[in-house]
Amino acid sequence: MIKPLRIGTLGEQRFTVEARHAVDFADDRMPAILCTPWPILFLEHAARAAVMPCLEPGESTVGTELEIQHLAATPVGQVVVCEARVVRVEGVEVSFQLEARDPSERIANGYHKLRVIGVDRFAARIRRKAQAGSRAHDRDAGQAP
Repeated sequence: MIKPLRIGTLGEQRFTVEARHAVDFADDRMPAILCTPWPILFLEHAARAAVMPCLEPGESTVGTELEIQHLAATPVGQVVVCEARVVRVEGVEVSFQLEARDPSERIANGYHKLRVIGVDRFAARIRRKAQAGSRAHDRDAGQAP
């Protein structure tokens, strides 16, 4: 990291709940409400937004731990604000307290941990893993069921 990340640093993401963010089982009786994976995605991006200004060129982040409670339903059309506050920095690991709110109430909270990585080294590891998986698949495909 090119500059130290301070405890209390805040990352934020906002989004308006659209039909594509709603549960897929909404019908005439069940209202279209925000599906749990979406606030998780935006909370993770809020955490990343807090860290990005401190990273050196060639660095990025990956998530390593996530604990979320989805506390309340949010209808389509409302704005959700997702915040990630840095609560601990230990070397390349950064921990966050998470919170998401709609105009009425807190809808989610939790904990998240990111690891700062070197992109080139990480990409090389993933390429090796993909090649090994491809070889295993080719080997397994050649066997009769």
